[in-house]
Amino acid sequence: MALLERVSTLIRANLNDLVDKAEDPEKLIKQVILDMQNQLLQVKTQVAIALADQHLLEKKQQENEAAAADWVRRAELAVDKKHDDLARAALERSMSYKQMAESFAQQVADQKLQVESLKAALLKLEQKLVEAQAKSDLLIAQHRRSRAASKASDASAALRMNARGQTFDRMKQKVARAEAVSQASSELAADTVDDKFALLEKEQEIDRMLAELKARRS
Repeated sequence: MALLERVSTLIRANLNDLVDKAEDPEKLIKQVILDMQNQLLQVKTQVAIALADQHLLEKKQQENEAAAADWVRRAELAVDKKHDDLARAALERSMSYKQMAESFAQQVADQKLQVESLKAALLKLEQKLVEAQAKSDLLIAQHRRSRAASKASDASAALRMNARGQTFDRMKQKVARAEAVSQASSELAADTVDDKFALLEKEQEIDRMLAELKARRS
């Protein structure tokens, strides 16, 4: 389903990577969130339609099962009245309805799988949207600070180029940049470790909640 493929692409998208590669990060973030909101509405609509189809198929299954049972009762009546030919015809009709009911039962099972798939996609997209909305202000602020720092650095570099000790200043700038890169690398590594532990703790909490839920339901 094309809709689920689009949703899957949005779910897999790494917002940080997209921002790093974008020429206009703020515009990109707003567009990504807008796309998610639009896809969320579409998935909700599809879930509602799929559920309606499931209920309709279940109704058809029940109607055919009831008809099959009703024709069995008629066959019994015919047997009681010594009308074997009529009983045979009733049983044949019952068999036809039973086969239709089995066919609808299979369609119901397939439809339930589709509904569950759509519900799972809806849940993941809702979580991704909440995450993106929570990150958007932070990412935009980080981008603005980075842009301002870059402009300040460029202005400072231009002033130093016109001052005495040009060579010395360039060396100082290289050293400072190397230190900043080193510090940034350390911070990124620390963030990565923190993120991994946060993910482990989140999974552990989900496992605990699931165990509690199973215990209550048992």
